Amino acid sequence: MDRTNPPGKGWRNALKYAGGVTSVGVALATFSNSAAASCEYKIITEWNSGFLANIRVTNDTSSTVDGWDVNWLFNGDNRVRNSWSAMIEGDNPQTARNRFWNGTLSPGESVTFGFVGKSAGATEIPELSGSLCNGDPVVDDPVVDDPVVDDPVVDDPVVDDPVVDDPVVDDPVSGGEGMFRVNSSGQITKNGQAFPLQCGNWFGLEGQHEPNNAEKNAGGAPLELYVGNMWWANGGQGTGRTIEQTMKEISAQGINTVRLPIAPQTLNADDPQGQDSVMKNHQSVRSGNARQSMENFITLADQNNIEVIIDIHSCSNYVGWRAGRLDATPPYADANREGYDLTREEYACGPAGPGVTVQNYNESIWLDNLREIAGLQEKLGVDNIIGIDIFNEPWDYTWEEWKTLAEHAYQAINEVNSDVLVFVEGVGASTSDGTKVPHGDESSNPNWGENLYMAGTQPLNIPKDRLVLSPHTYGPSVFVQNQFMDPGQPECANLEGDEAGRADCNIVIDPAKSEAGWQEHFGYLKDQGYALVVGEFGGNMDWPNNTRAAEQAMWSHVQPGVDQQWQKTFVNYLVEKEIPACYWSINPESGDTGGWYNHAYVPDVNESGWGTWEGMDPRKTSLLKTLWGTQ
Repeated sequence: MDRTNPPGKGWRNALKYAGGVTSVGVALATFSNSAAASCEYKIITEWNSGFLANIRVTNDTSSTVDGWDVNWLFNGDNRVRNSWSAMIEGDNPQTARNRFWNGTLSPGESVTFGFVGKSAGATEIPELSGSLCNGDPVVDDPVVDDPVVDDPVVDDPVVDDPVVDDPVVDDPVSGGEGMFRVNSSGQITKNGQAFPLQCGNWFGLEGQHEPNNAEKNAGGAPLELYVGNMWWANGGQGTGRTIEQTMKEISAQGINTVRLPIAPQTLNADDPQGQDSVMKNHQSVRSGNARQSMENFITLADQNNIEVIIDIHSCSNYVGWRAGRLDATPPYADANREGYDLTREEYACGPAGPGVTVQNYNESIWLDNLREIAGLQEKLGVDNIIGIDIFNEPWDYTWEEWKTLAEHAYQAINEVNSDVLVFVEGVGASTSDGTKVPHGDESSNPNWGENLYMAGTQPLNIPKDRLVLSPHTYGPSVFVQNQFMDPGQPECANLEGDEAGRADCNIVIDPAKSEAGWQEHFGYLKDQGYALVVGEFGGNMDWPNNTRAAEQAMWSHVQPGVDQQWQKTFVNYLVEKEIPACYWSINPESGDTGGWYNHAYVPDVNESGWGTWEGMDPRKTSLLKTLWGTQ
């Protein structure tokens, strides 16, 4: 989760209470037209229920072309699920069109796009047509004659084709050795092939917040993944929703990766806040303890072709998103927050004063946790742990301090597992003691975790092919920053947050200003060949509606829609920069952002609807498909 930087200003409206692929021989079909160009369809890998394929379009004419399309029809049950480097339209037949950056092809120039497809056990090689690949199959081409039966890997002359010879070495989208890597273009790869990460956050296992007047587990912090199936729903029968049902639904929409926040306590099967006795999910979807829930989730995701980023989200399930550092202590950002009753001033992760419960955490314990997480892949027999997000939003460190800790984290992870990526977030604009952290133009304040301004001049000593830089950023529904103030209201020039709301300040989303800040804080690193994945972004499309009463009252003068405008602006920037991102969140229990799924819960209207999920918000579906290029 994300907050803005200054302590006491910026927070998440945390209403969190109540609740393998096998390589095969490459099959290649080529279709050409002597007056046009050629298109090549290549199956990279396939498995029981899916496959990975590339299509290469080559301009064999003597003229430059500006824009191209490729069409095909699957005769069976095959369909494209996720794609990259092209816009895919239709269900079947399907059409791929160029993106804005790869539509112009000079004579002899080629472009390759790819996709993950679903199948029912038999992978097809369809005929291709389109602006650059019209024509009949080249019958005499040995590639087409019988590529599967003749074993193209050994016997077929296709082995001499540079497209097939050594895709890991010759293909510019390939990575180096190791299951998960980053290639020279800054793309994440899995087993040598570019992986188009399409990601959402699914939270709960990092610790929820029970109100102090709860009938059960008052003031607790249960480590329970939200599933959309609470024990009280439907007269105690539950909703019937399962984790696997949700996995299948989000996969069908395009998700192939889930960022899974946990706390150190999640790893302890005996932690009292991780037991069935404090859980609110229906008995049918409980796992006995939080540790088992985590392991079951990872295993089930693997079975459903979903990769997992495991995120250490805090130093304590009680402290939660506020932490900012490994040994966090109060006061926290929401200590004086208006209309908010879930402050955690009585808990700490480091030495604190009287009346504070300390759940001790430090670098040594953290590194051991990272080693333990790195070992889960072998322990569970899975290959879907794409990486470890080493610590959430470390805003209470300078870049120099955080750089050293991140390098130690890589060393600890690499001792155990060299097949996972290391996700490193940015810092903030200042630490809790007031130390300023450089972030460029002062008019654009970075969110917690967004500030990677110094990563270019003081780079991490982590191999570039193992490193993913992972900033976080949010719009006004999470925190109204000073940069959103209306320039037509000079009286609001130095205000932000609740103070700006009480002063009736207007909010203006200025794309040029926002994009300049993102570019300065992290976007420039994409241009330097680093892998970038935004770990969290999202928001309440209807803000200031559908949030806590105090916030609605402060911002009632603002028309709903400004956060939706911010989200669209950010996604346009991500598309232009080709930066993937993990949406916060898939589940709807986040009080300030809501979720991709809608929530039956309405304060003071349908309190018992807490934890019951409804259909997906079509506005967020459209936003994500724009991000993924599948709209």
